[in-house]
Amino acid sequence: MRFGSTLIPATLARRYKRFLADVVLETGEMLTVHVANPGAMTGLDRPFSRVWLSDSGNPMRQLLYTWELVEVDLGNGPELVGVNTVYPNLLVADILETGLIPQLRDYSSIRREVKYGANSRVDFLLESPMRPPCYLEVKNVHLMRQPRLAVFPDCVTARGAKHLDALAGVAATGARAVLLFVIQIPSADRFAVARDIDPAYGAAFDRARAAGVEMLAWRCAVTVDGIEIAAPVPIVAG
Repeated sequence: MRFGSTLIPATLARRYKRFLADVVLETGEMLTVHVANPGAMTGLDRPFSRVWLSDSGNPMRQLLYTWELVEVDLGNGPELVGVNTVYPNLLVADILETGLIPQLRDYSSIRREVKYGANSRVDFLLESPMRPPCYLEVKNVHLMRQPRLAVFPDCVTARGAKHLDALAGVAATGARAVLLFVIQIPSADRFAVARDIDPAYGAAFDRARAAGVEMLAWRCAVTVDGIEIAAPVPIVAG
């Protein structure tokens, strides 16, 4: 996925109210920009960090610019990390068409945002004649507290635990249920559940895995030109 226009470098002044950040452009102008990320963004929102912005090109939008990338050192030297949580689903939609992930290949129909279970909605429903349907949930990952080990979640997520239990229910019917963690940190080579941050999510993860939910984790390549899902990483004990 390539960015629609050349990203604009800036310096982060502060992030606040979850969806807002003040940045300083290279010209010295200060702007308030949109933060497409409701999470804690631990380690990614430090003042004076180098950040990159996209221009919506829409003069009618209240906040013209969106914060897309940040340069940080997470123990492996400076690297670009994606902060926009909208992108993982867009990236997965692309790779489902290309067949990059072997476990998700050879489905003839791909539907998005499909209702199922008791008031749940799955990110993707993959279907094909003579095969069980595959319910695919996608989670964005951008927390790293140890070098090369990406973890999720970065805050308590009752909604995330609910998704896991819903997927476990799907697996019990004989359908496939898959949870795909998309890691927007290029240096990640392992993934784990952050049980200390949200023990309830850790317990739900274990229940879902025992019920037959398939767990996958893939890291991204991130540049100022775009973001691509690049390679699988092992899921280790957390």
